[in-house]
Amino acid sequence: MTTTQATTTYTIDPAHSSAEFAVRHMMLSKVRGTFHGLAGTIALPAAGSVPASVSADIEVASIDTREPQRDAHLKSPDFFDAEKFTHIRFASTDISDAGNGRFKLSGTLEIHGVSLPVTLDAEVAGRTTDPWGNDRIAFEAKTRINRKDFGLTYNQTLETGGVLVGEDIDIELQIQAIAKK
Repeated sequence: MTTTQATTTYTIDPAHSSAEFAVRHMMLSKVRGTFHGLAGTIALPAAGSVPASVSADIEVASIDTREPQRDAHLKSPDFFDAEKFTHIRFASTDISDAGNGRFKLSGTLEIHGVSLPVTLDAEVAGRTTDPWGNDRIAFEAKTRINRKDFGLTYNQTLETGGVLVGEDIDIELQIQAIAKK
């Protein structure tokens, strides 16, 4: 006999969530940016706060590094090619509870038409009922990827040695989601 655990579907609240990244610039400091076009769902078991599944969709054209010329370059074919590859997508494949509200979120990340497995270190940030009676839950997650693995290979060699853009990208997510009624 097979049993399945009941789940509640939560929708990511884009007004209270963020998908941020940081990359080394000129081998010096890190440039930070965010994507504003965030959507997705989280299936949460009735008897817990660690998700059963997660899917997310990010609009590439929503990238914001607080520098319009850089944003335009990042949307160009040199980097994300936002006209051809309109979204970054994530779909969980495995979620393992690490205790104390922490969990490993493994899944497939698709960037620039390339899909690869990634694992995020995640934790439950809290759960509450908002003033309008909605059940809300929040999560934090982070990982590091190599942009070249996803076909984002543009770079420029500096006269002093080194390169303009680092390969490692730190990704940090702050997610708040609302239970569907």
